[in-house]
Amino acid sequence: MNQVDNAAGADRQVRRATYLAKDDQALTFPPDRTVLLVIDPVNDFLSEGGAAWELTKNTVKMHNVVENMKRAIGGARRHGIPVIYGPMAYTEEDYADESLQRRTGINRIMFENKMFLAGSWGADFHPDLQPQDDEIVLLPHKGTDVLHTDLPDHLERLGTTHMVIIGMTANLCCESTGRHAAEAGFDVTYLSDAIGSESVPSYEAAVRVNFPLIGNAVMKVDEFLAALQNPAGDVQVQVGDTVHGSDHMEIGTVEEVVGPSPETEGYLLVPRGIIVDRDIFIPLAAVVKRAGTDVFINVPKLVVGKMPWDEPTGRVEQREKYGKPMRDVGQLYGSHSASAQTQSAP
Repeated sequence: MNQVDNAAGADRQVRRATYLAKDDQALTFPPDRTVLLVIDPVNDFLSEGGAAWELTKNTVKMHNVVENMKRAIGGARRHGIPVIYGPMAYTEEDYADESLQRRTGINRIMFENKMFLAGSWGADFHPDLQPQDDEIVLLPHKGTDVLHTDLPDHLERLGTTHMVIIGMTANLCCESTGRHAAEAGFDVTYLSDAIGSESVPSYEAAVRVNFPLIGNAVMKVDEFLAALQNPAGDVQVQVGDTVHGSDHMEIGTVEEVVGPSPETEGYLLVPRGIIVDRDIFIPLAAVVKRAGTDVFINVPKLVVGKMPWDEPTGRVEQREKYGKPMRDVGQLYGSHSASAQTQSAP
């Protein structure tokens, strides 16, 4: 394999990572390309007497999770957004033949506590969160990632680019599935008050730290429902809007909206104030959602202060952020070649 073939092979490898909604600049949830994924809305997690209830009840009650899940599902249905249910269910074969109880810590916990046994009340859907007859109920996931089911087939068939996640639990199935979906190119949004966990610390770690980095935004159900009110083409950031980071924390108020010019990229000006200690020029391209008068960017508030946004981003500076085209890169890692560049033809 010659150097040209090596470069072409490496280029193909790199280009596997993509973003399905790359041509979509809308700041809402396009109903023809969005799904609401409801993960494990079952009695063992959400009902008193469920096998995991003693673990989950604190966060479920604290955030009124069942009611908020019900509201999110109802809103999706009203706006024609497909609702997909992703439950778990375990049979004798999973444990006796496949030894899943030896695979991970959470599999052991579920096994010992007889959680999600197929055909049981515990593995059945919560009475307030029942799928409708025409809605998709996936084959059961046996670990923490719902993408390891028939979900990818349904997403492809529906032409999905945006995934909204609710359900159980924050730090396991919701996080793993959202992480996988984002890596696969989907625009991922978490609805934090429609998600529970097995403890308050695990909920806080997932929602405050991990979701804002592996997804595009963390929102409340009310904000999701507000975003659904606006047709995609009509959504624009306005002066006076409140800007939130991807962690949902408030950054400030929009004082000015400036479109792109020959010299600079477009930006939002959020002035120095009580919340921020300096003027911030947030690129318009960093804005991912608008719900009512709330705007969400895909950077956590705790990281915004470390971004190079002290002034509008110049065109040359923006281009430099892209790096070199693949054809101009001799070795991906500088002093070492990637395996695709070093393999020789048989």
